[in-house]
Amino acid sequence: MSDLRIGNLRQTPIHLNENQKQASTTEFGKVIKGAIDRVDRMDKAADKSIMDLLQGKADIHETMIALQKADISMRLLLAIRNKAVEAYKEIIHMQF
Repeated sequence: MSDLRIGNLRQTPIHLNENQKQASTTEFGKVIKGAIDRVDRMDKAADKSIMDLLQGKADIHETMIALQKADISMRLLLAIRNKAVEAYKEIIHMQF
C-alpha cells in the first residue's frame, strides 16, 4: 500500500489581481442595481394597472396580479436587504 503515493503534489495559491477584485465588486453592484430597477418597474406597472382599472381599460384580475407581483418582489428585496445588513453587523462585531 505504500507505493500508492501521489508525488509532487502542491496546492497552487490563488492570487487575485486588482482588476479581478474590481470586476467582482462591480458585478455585485450591477446585480443589486438590477434587482432594484426590476422592483421599481413592477411597482410602476402596478400603479399603471390601477390607473387603467379606474379608467375601465383593465380587468380587476390583471390589476390584482400586478399588485401581488409588486408586493412579493418588494418583500423579497427588503428581506435580502435585511439579511445583508444583519451580516454586515455581524462582521463589524467580529474580533480578529
